[in-house]
Formats: sequence, C-alpha cells, structure tokens
Amino acid sequence: MRRIISPLVLVLVGGILFGDGAYIHAKAWFAQVLLERAFDRSVATGQPVKPWSWADTWPVARIEVKRIGASAIVLAGTSGQALAFGPGHIDQTVDAGERGMAVYAAHRDTHFRFLRKVAIGDVIEITRRDGKRFRYRADASAVVRFDASGIDPATKDVELVLATCWPFDAVTSGPERYVLHATLIGSDR
Repeated sequence: MRRIISPLVLVLVGGILFGDGAYIHAKAWFAQVLLERAFDRSVATGQPVKPWSWADTWPVARIEVKRIGASAIVLAGTSGQALAFGPGHIDQTVDAGERGMAVYAAHRDTHFRFLRKVAIGDVIEITRRDGKRFRYRADASAVVRFDASGIDPATKDVELVLATCWPFDAVTSGPERYVLHATLIGSDR
C-alpha cells in the first residue's frame, strides 16, 4: 500500500507545484494584455485608464527599442505593485519629451532585462499616453551606487534615464544600479 501512496503523493505535489507556476505565468501574460489595452485606450481618450479596477497605477508611456525588439508599458509611480507589472515613472520627474529628465525604473530580471542589450547609439522611442512620440539616442551608461546616481531631474535639456539594479545576473539585490542615459533627437508632436 505504501508503494502506491508515495508515488501518488509525489505526483499530486508535483501537479500542484506545476499548476502554481503555470498560474503565475498565465497571470503575468494576461496582465501585459490588460496593460496594452489600457495604454491603447489612454492614447485614444487622452485620459488615464487603469488596467484593472483595483490597480493602484495606470499606463503613462510605452518604451520601444526596435533594434532589439524590446517594448514595455511604463506605469505611473514605482510602488512595489506597479513594478511587479512594468517599469515605473519616478515621481517628481518630467514626462518624456518635456524639459528636464524623465526617469523610468524597473526590475533587471523582468521588464528591464532588455537593457543589457541596448548599445550606446541605439534609438529609444517613447510614446506617451497622450499619443505624442519622442525619439532619444542612448549616449551614456554607468554603474552607480543607489544613493549616488548623479541623476539631475532639473537639467535644462530634454533627457531620459532608464535605471535598474546591477549586476544584471545577480540573484539578490545590492547597492549598485545600472543607469542608461539618452538625449532627445526628435519627436512626432
């Protein structure tokens, strides 16, 4: 009897663990579909649209780096819940395309995983929720301490910073951040 029950218990536990993992991936995929829809509705209406009724955030922009096929919906704010679903627009920084520095942050192992492939000279396209599009050229990158980033949101130019944790392949968080800087090169206003 024990020889039959032990394998059945293992199969049951394995099935539960597999189902849990599949559920998490399905939920993440579905969330991205809802974010895309909310962003598209925001562009169409010019109003913030929450991706689901209980969300504490909403889409504010789309980042695209076409050379590497990367795209991500940027959310308002950087709460833990917002960063679980996409890059966040750091409060107290300007919107993309405005004078000053727009700063977006995301996790290195999910939504900003593509930053490791962005090269100096690459074009980064930002579409805001009002439909305005801006093109930036990546012109510098640095690894800095989280408390000494050198980011000046009050710059007089029109700039963009994408920031994430460093190193890209670390398993635990640390004090270093990867900062990719870009300067405006054009817009479709």
